[in-house]
Amino acid sequence: MTRLDKLRKLEKDLEDLMAKANSRTFASLARQYRETIREIEEIEGNDGADEISEILGKRDADGKPGAVRKDRSKV
Repeated sequence: MTRLDKLRKLEKDLEDLMAKANSRTFASLARQYRETIREIEEIEGNDGADEISEILGKRDADGKPGAVRKDRSKV
């Protein structure tokens, strides 16, 4: 079993545990889940790029405005 296989199994186990978790344990499980996802993406060579990042990158390259507007209250 490779490291990637072990991480994918851990991901599935954490999903199952989060589904049954109470409010005390959910936060720590969610943190571990995010770290596991990040490791899987690093191994797969995804570098954490997701669909939203890709869309924002394309908008920036096309010269379109970003998702957040500048603070204009300090004029």
